[in-house]
Amino acid sequence: MSIEQTLLLIKPDGLLKSLTGNILTGLSRTKLIIVGAKVVRVSKELAEKHYEHLKDKPFFNELIRYLMGELHQTNRVVAFVYQGENAIKKIRDIVGDTNPENANPVSIRGAYGRITTAGVFENVVHASSSMENAEHEIKLWFQPNELVEDLYPTKEVTITQKKEIVWA
Repeated sequence: MSIEQTLLLIKPDGLLKSLTGNILTGLSRTKLIIVGAKVVRVSKELAEKHYEHLKDKPFFNELIRYLMGELHQTNRVVAFVYQGENAIKKIRDIVGDTNPENANPVSIRGAYGRITTAGVFENVVHASSSMENAEHEIKLWFQPNELVEDLYPTKEVTITQKKEIVWA
């Protein structure tokens, strides 16, 4: 058994259908711990980086619009980092197959997902598929200070002339 981390996203359709509670209840059966959580407004850049491995697919642009919330008029995704023994397999078993039509009907994607007429899998959630993917995705969606555990090596840098939005 190995301690792993995995990224889980509740996508815009999952939020629109108010499935967050149902999804978290299902995932609680894994006995994994949440080490990071946040609501994210997904930019085009973030969506493209997340799905860059699919950039040559004919449905890529539709997939980007989906993750950005354009198809559901909500620009929110909830991102979680789970950690524990065999986290990737445990989460993927509960979320089900990427294709909602092939997913176990009692899985999250089997129960709540669908395929659009354009061929996009509206599968409610994203879950990392391997340890390599998980590390890449966690680093894409979270900064080290947004996690309660030190998952990967970090370094301290001094950033000057960085513009940030702060409370007025």
